[in-house]
Amino acid sequence: MEISAQNVWLMLSSAMVLFMTPGLGLFYGGMTRAKAALNMIMMSFISAGIVGVVWVLWGYSMTTGDGFLGLFGNPFAHFGLQDLMGSPDLIKATFAATFAIITVALISGAIADRAKFGAWALFVPIWVTVVYCPLAYMIWGGGLMSAGGALTDIFGQVIDFAGGAVVEVSSGTAAFVLALIVGKRHGFAKDPNHRPHNVPFIMIGAAILWFGWFGFNGGAATTAAQAGLIWINTLVAPAAAMLSWLVTEKIRHGHPTSLGAASGVVAGLVAITPSCANISPLAAVCLGLVAGAACCVFVDLKYKFGFDDSLDVVGVHFGAGVIGTLSLGFIALPQDGVGGGLLYGGGPQQLIAQIVAVVVTILLSGLGTLVIGRAIHKTIGFRVTLDHEVAGVDLTQHAETAYEFGLTAHGHFRQQQAHLSSLIKRKPEAAPAEGVAAPAAKEDSFA
Repeated sequence: MEISAQNVWLMLSSAMVLFMTPGLGLFYGGMTRAKAALNMIMMSFISAGIVGVVWVLWGYSMTTGDGFLGLFGNPFAHFGLQDLMGSPDLIKATFAATFAIITVALISGAIADRAKFGAWALFVPIWVTVVYCPLAYMIWGGGLMSAGGALTDIFGQVIDFAGGAVVEVSSGTAAFVLALIVGKRHGFAKDPNHRPHNVPFIMIGAAILWFGWFGFNGGAATTAAQAGLIWINTLVAPAAAMLSWLVTEKIRHGHPTSLGAASGVVAGLVAITPSCANISPLAAVCLGLVAGAACCVFVDLKYKFGFDDSLDVVGVHFGAGVIGTLSLGFIALPQDGVGGGLLYGGGPQQLIAQIVAVVVTILLSGLGTLVIGRAIHKTIGFRVTLDHEVAGVDLTQHAETAYEFGLTAHGHFRQQQAHLSSLIKRKPEAAPAEGVAAPAAKEDSFA
């Protein structure tokens, strides 16, 4: 068998990026309450299953080749990938599929604890088709913001090596819109049990994400020199972001936490994604420091503005994605002595191109998610009932629980199980007679 080292590396990178999705499931699963952990993990797994099939049928076709007005590729150009059989292009198609999988899976964290699994399973293929594929085509596949594209001719060539706009800003924008559509959790900002139930899961998930991100950023490297730059930047940016997050957390809240360390790592990884091949290691350190501190502040804005981004997808992925994408306007290295960011004397052209990419991404993802989310919410409903939310989406959506303590168990969990059973079987109370005040609603909450 003859196979090039570059193809071997691309295959390995594909496996690493795919491994990030179950890692994300663990990361998100640990951040939820115990009664929603399995549901959170399943939302990542089902994303892999659905997008994998969509990608073979029409997804890959929509991200490459001849397109429609530079917006998306012909969905039938490589339908079923039949024409790619016998070609190494199948390796590239697989690598691209793993990006689509992780992108839509990221969105799920914003609606943790309260979304119908069936509604999510419907949302995934539509969003990938309507939002992700066109955006990937515009920036990477020969569309409006690719080399020779209409927007590129006007505003300049955007730099998005591994998906700052395509992956991070798009998923963060969608997470914000979907969180508004689905609404706040029962007891949001009031219930003390709305906190991570398993911090070791979070740390393991973050470690898997960091490991996989070396393939995420480095899979498309074309030379050893470029790969080396990508790898050191993928190491140092999240390292710096973790440190700055912990320092900021210590100053603001008095304690550096494990959750903060894991979140800082993810913020740094997100920030370095668009620029990993285009900035120096020193600039990567500075970018990580800024992203970690900024995102530590951003995640608290949901309480100030009153939107329930359950697992901080907006604060981390949108926030760090925008920071990383726009930073290239300042710190991008010149290519062959030409261009570069403002700090290298490249002028404002690169910053303008990056701003345009962010704006287009927000508009496409925001409007697309709004239409898809509202349509699902108005038809089959995106949110579980209050009783099911209180009982826990693991039990009500999957008939499973993450933790089984056995028949001899005692204490809070046994009491909770009994209460959950009574909630599910509870019959609606009769409406009060005319002129009689209805009893005040009670807020039930369990970790």
